Amino acid sequence: MLDIKLFRDQPDMVKEALNKRSIDSSVVKRVIELDLNRRELLQEVESLKHQKNDQSAKIGEMARKGEDISKIRETMRVVSDSISDGNDKVRSIQEELNDLLLDLPNLPDKSVPYGESEEDNPVKKTWGDVSKMEFPPLSHIELGEKNNMIDFDRGVKIAGNKFVMLRGKGAILARKLQNMMLENAGKRGYTELAVPFIAKRSTLLGSGQLPKFEDDLYKLDGEDSFLIPTGEVPLINTRAGEIIPTSELPIKITAVTSCFRREAGAAGKETRGLIRVHQFEKVELVRLTKPEESWDALEEMLEDAESILKKLKIPYRVITLCTADLTAFTSSKTYDIEVWFPSMNKYVEISSVSNCIDFQARRANIKYRDDNKKLKFVHTLNGSGVAVGRCMASLMENRQRADGSLDLDDIL
Repeated sequence: MLDIKLFRDQPDMVKEALNKRSIDSSVVKRVIELDLNRRELLQEVESLKHQKNDQSAKIGEMARKGEDISKIRETMRVVSDSISDGNDKVRSIQEELNDLLLDLPNLPDKSVPYGESEEDNPVKKTWGDVSKMEFPPLSHIELGEKNNMIDFDRGVKIAGNKFVMLRGKGAILARKLQNMMLENAGKRGYTELAVPFIAKRSTLLGSGQLPKFEDDLYKLDGEDSFLIPTGEVPLINTRAGEIIPTSELPIKITAVTSCFRREAGAAGKETRGLIRVHQFEKVELVRLTKPEESWDALEEMLEDAESILKKLKIPYRVITLCTADLTAFTSSKTYDIEVWFPSMNKYVEISSVSNCIDFQARRANIKYRDDNKKLKFVHTLNGSGVAVGRCMASLMENRQRADGSLDLDDIL
């Protein structure tokens, strides 16, 4: 959630930043109006409360003297009704203000490059050899079926389109990749957690998936709970509503979770394969830091995610998402890591590493005390370390032989 002080003190900056994310700046005017009305009403209510307190003291004094207090009691009743009416108006305005703020994305950092489409994303770095193979490369779909590692038809039979079943060496490979990613994260200072795969509405509000993206979530019938779309959701919320001792920062945590996404707006995209599915496994990396440390932490987290791809010798590149492609609702700046797919002759995103600054912490109410004992919101960062299915798919394609077999002995 954006800090209301930004709207009061820097409205033009907020308008410009939201315009970069294709948000109509008229919402800024409405937020400012509501905030001003709310504060004016609060002052009126406080004034009435002082008046009521004064009158209460006067009633006591008049009663002791035996004076008639009927008129002043009638005045008190009117004042009390005005206070109640004022509180109702404040609550109504606060609800509308909260709804507007909850629906607004984070502001892009000044270092985020301007762009009009994903074609304007600058490449930060590349790693590995993407020279063409000496034979026509098969896709991971063909390789998975040829090597009896992926059963697409039975996945669909069990759960429907965009669900996949792994078998034999495919299931073993996915499990070993998960373990490798978790152990790699552990060596880089992350504490492993085993978290629930179901989250309450308040939890998803805290991490920013609700209210805007409810249509993309799997909701549990009869409950106001959802299957998690990413491990970021439970990991961020492990400290929701807490004041973290400064000595504990930075916090570095990781978990492997199944992730569930309906992707309501992605119909027709990659209906087969491991690129776009409704259920997938991912190792998530999360950091909670002091504000002054978060930008260095972003670069470190990028290296954390890259390190597993280097171990697996998968060619990749890192791009900085421009303003037009900064689609992560909570992010102030994002790096995408894209792995090479020989069959498509292109890079495909496998990890997003983002600094959300204080956006999620405000929603989830995660604070710490600075050196002056002043309460401040932490900064939160998240990134995939990495998506198991896409990693497996790229690994298979990059390690295929001319006969369609796979060079995976070092992992299996």
